Amino acid sequence: KSSQQIISRMRKYWIVTALLTLGLLQGCSPALNWRDVRSVNTTLLALFPCKPEESMRDVSLGAKPMRMTLLGCQAQDATFSLVYANASAQGPAGEFLGQWKTVTLGNLRGKAEKETPFLIKGATVLAQSVKVEARGSRPDGSPLVAHVVWFAAGDQVFQAAVYAERVDPAAANTFFEG
Repeated sequence: KSSQQIISRMRKYWIVTALLTLGLLQGCSPALNWRDVRSVNTTLLALFPCKPEESMRDVSLGAKPMRMTLLGCQAQDATFSLVYANASAQGPAGEFLGQWKTVTLGNLRGKAEKETPFLIKGATVLAQSVKVEARGSRPDGSPLVAHVVWFAAGDQVFQAAVYAERVDPAAANTFFEG
């Protein structure tokens, strides 16, 4: 064989090898790209699987209207969100968390299938600090599963949630524990 044929075959071999390697590397890219996120109005450091967008809304959930901050993003066919507010004007944090849970489940048009106590480091110990796994529906009627936690730290109240057609329990636990 001529040296030209050998060089041509070597080039083809390296091109095919490079393309296969590139394809394998793309296949290994994580669907969940975990990162620490801190919002300006809280000392909470959250762990998100994607880069969240941040927005604020005025909400009438308790005794008086209050400003809530929402961080949220989508990854692996799920929505990950963290909502928090200063609830000092709303009365006891525990009562507020209980109301928030009721409103959230009502908005889901669903019911809690499992409820367990939820406590993370730095949070205030309250009976209303819970993790709920619920089934409900989206506004269009399609099924929705929600894993949601409520907790407080001082005057701030928090709700972290994962919404999807099928929630990955490992991803939800990583999000909540982070």
